[in-house]
Amino acid sequence: MKNQNVKKICVAGILCAVAVVGSLFSIPVFGSKCAPVQHMVNILCAILLGPWYGVGVAFVSSFLRNLMSLGSLLAFPGSMFGALLCGVVFWKTKNTWLTYLAEVFGTAVLGGLSAYPIAIAFMGGSAGNIAFYAYIIPFLISTAGGAILSAFVVESLKKTNIISKINS
Repeated sequence: MKNQNVKKICVAGILCAVAVVGSLFSIPVFGSKCAPVQHMVNILCAILLGPWYGVGVAFVSSFLRNLMSLGSLLAFPGSMFGALLCGVVFWKTKNTWLTYLAEVFGTAVLGGLSAYPIAIAFMGGSAGNIAFYAYIIPFLISTAGGAILSAFVVESLKKTNIISKINS
């Protein structure tokens, strides 16, 4: 039991590092920095570790990205909603394609809508002057790119049996 927990913590740490380093490749859209690698990491966490580790990795990587000025405060709702939803969907269904869609929906719609009050409260009036649904589009661009990227990575990991080795 302890070996399994240590393995999960190590994989979570590696995925967190991948998310932070991957945020160097971001696309600025409106007030957010779209980081597709974070969404790939959310899906990998869902498949390899489960929903709670996924939310933890999303939070820690968002926190580190903000500390290093690689992201904005909008990284928190954008990554955490997607990580939770895709983690729960994979946990319940074991269907990777539904997991990709859950990441896109969780990040784009739920994360995008919840980003508006955060933008108003912490980022000032200019961020709040736009419509409440305006964050959905940039989050959708980011998460769709991350879901496509993760589909290639997950399918490659399946072919090499790495997913089954990590989950055993």
